[in-house]
Amino acid sequence: MNPDTIDLAILATCAGEKSVSPSDVAEALMPGGHWQSLLPKVKERAIAMMLDGRLEILRKGKPVTDPAAVRGVIRLRAKN
Repeated sequence: MNPDTIDLAILATCAGEKSVSPSDVAEALMPGGHWQSLLPKVKERAIAMMLDGRLEILRKGKPVTDPAAVRGVIRLRAKN
């Protein structure tokens, strides 16, 4: 899947001030099943967007700044 498509889906799913899980984004991109295969790509793009300053990745409710710390349960939130 095209990285730009994933980036747009992340931003659209994070619209407003809410945070979403990477699985929410993957399900939006591939409704009806097989979305689990997209999770690694969504997380990869989320890290790239975080490094570009376009997205916050939250772990235990706090922003993550180190890509190596992006593991376990995370949430995504668009930066204003």
